[in-house]
Amino acid sequence: MNIKNAQKLRMCCVIGVLGLFGSEIVIAAERDPLKPRVPDGELAAAQKMANPVASSPDTIAKGKGLYEGKGTCTKCHGPKGMGDGPLSKNLKPSPRTLTNAEWQKARTDGEMFWVIKNGSPGTGMVTLIPSDINEEEAWTIIHYVRTLKAN
Repeated sequence: MNIKNAQKLRMCCVIGVLGLFGSEIVIAAERDPLKPRVPDGELAAAQKMANPVASSPDTIAKGKGLYEGKGTCTKCHGPKGMGDGPLSKNLKPSPRTLTNAEWQKARTDGEMFWVIKNGSPGTGMVTLIPSDINEEEAWTIIHYVRTLKAN
């Protein structure tokens, strides 16, 4: 290999590494677990909404069934809430990892409900109420999502 080819190869490697590093920063920013998905003008009202469905083992089991079925949550968030559903690879930013403890602590039930009802601007999260589920079912799913933990 001559010197010119070696320099070109080295330059390509540097550009590739910088590109990967930059991509990781963008991905990390997009998946910021503390960033609310409710628009600023509606955030305070969403945060005040309380879940009207009582939590119980039966409610959580029903929420799991809705999450895995009618609610279509697994298609993007995956069966365990890891953001790795079959459609996730085509979504930018990628779906939330619902098992993230920081996210679980930072987001209220009302915020989650707002996103389920209205979608998430700038993401692939679509509105699910009333097209796929009703409001009571959304609140029930939220109880199940609250049980998801990282392995």
